Amino acid sequence: MERHQNRETRTPRNNVVVHRRRKSKSYRLSYRSGLGAADSRLGWSPALTARRLNTSRKAAGISNIAERVDPGQLALLVKTEWQLSYVTPLHQFRHTQLKSYARQLSAFIAAGKQQGLAVEVEGLQTTFRVSFSLVQGMTQSDEDAESVLVQIHSKRLFARQDEPQKPVWSGWLTCINGNPDYLRALPKDFVCLPLFGCSGADGLSALVKSWFQQSFDCCFGLLEISHTSLQWLMALWTNCHAESGIQHLKMIWTLPAAPPLQVTYTEAGENYIDIEEVTSFMQGLKSHFYRHFRLDLSAGSLNQVSTALGSAKYSGRMKISNSRYMITTLTLLTECALLKMPI
Repeated sequence: MERHQNRETRTPRNNVVVHRRRKSKSYRLSYRSGLGAADSRLGWSPALTARRLNTSRKAAGISNIAERVDPGQLALLVKTEWQLSYVTPLHQFRHTQLKSYARQLSAFIAAGKQQGLAVEVEGLQTTFRVSFSLVQGMTQSDEDAESVLVQIHSKRLFARQDEPQKPVWSGWLTCINGNPDYLRALPKDFVCLPLFGCSGADGLSALVKSWFQQSFDCCFGLLEISHTSLQWLMALWTNCHAESGIQHLKMIWTLPAAPPLQVTYTEAGENYIDIEEVTSFMQGLKSHFYRHFRLDLSAGSLNQVSTALGSAKYSGRMKISNSRYMITTLTLLTECALLKMPI
């Protein structure tokens, strides 16, 4: 397969879209709220924090988890767009108690619904059923804890007995190739599942997080995917396409202006980007935009990347479209979650 070395001259002008959009406010969750108890239990120290750092990052590889993961669970994980969060280690979480956790969370949601916290989902005349299940086959090392899937179904209070329940919310917690030094250093009463994804009503998401925080003395925070991590995801996904070339690569930047300027780059070529070429590719792309459009991309921020294998946004929204490269993607996101944790 032929590779093009001079990337800054390959982009046709009709593949670049520049337009303005109205300015919107963004809010960041404070990392400091609600952390005092977790700090003391974990015995936080700079040395423990430093162990979260990965010293190496490998190129993407195929992992056919379809042979190991339940097809129904895999179908849910793939194709769904998830809102990502980081989660601090869970105190006294037990994988053997998932049925009990389902009953407890169901009762917690019912109590919240009586207070009007979950009414917007289906209304007052509904009941909710919660299920916890293991996602076996995802772990990649002895230190990784088994992934957990949480699902919430609703049913009308006076529905017929044969009427099926309706899925209204899904979420999962996972740790894929977490830093082994950090995981081994955690106290034995803690389970580390730092990456959390959810899809469904915001009211239910808030209730689920609140229950986890009260039950396991943990803390949730929005996992924004940084400019650098978005570049790595782009490189991982396009490198995976070595056998078929880049398909539908799209990157969106926002540049500081009044109003903000949005710049979109698309690529539909037959070449691919080696993971080692990320820096040179991005530098060439920035030079191309400056030379032809007098736009300095380094002054703005990369907000979104998408390919045929998945998409990710700075806001923490992510979708994986191919299970063969799910493990590599979740490995990078696990690293991001571990580094984002305030403790």
